Amino acid sequence: MANRTIIAFDFGTTCIGMAICQEIIGHGRALTSCKAHHGVPDWQKIDTVFREWRPDLLVVGLPLNMDGSEQLLSEHARKFARRLQGRFAIQTILHDERLTTVEARARLFSCGGYRALGKEAIDATSAVIILESWLAAGAAV
Repeated sequence: MANRTIIAFDFGTTCIGMAICQEIIGHGRALTSCKAHHGVPDWQKIDTVFREWRPDLLVVGLPLNMDGSEQLLSEHARKFARRLQGRFAIQTILHDERLTTVEARARLFSCGGYRALGKEAIDATSAVIILESWLAAGAAV
């Protein structure tokens, strides 16, 4: 197994959560969230994160309906993934993110109750779940 640094994104039109891990460790940790306006992220904040962590691979959550079909937000997430890959020249993978927000809320609530359920914390924790789900699926690239 490689020891790549991987950053995962939970894409949203108003907030984008980020998580990070070393592939060999296999567990992600919430990094931060950045604001977005109509799906356009705060590129300056993302640039800062990339300069600090120097990722080798990116994973972007792909929002799907429960039956696996795509939804309106799916194309926005695909566009964001293409922009990341073009901007940073780093391989970018899309990964199913169904129910990550539900799981993120449950994790945060179990640790801190309602006070832990801030939007940015939920999005960053959702990014952790996307990352760990991708790793657990044995996805190798």
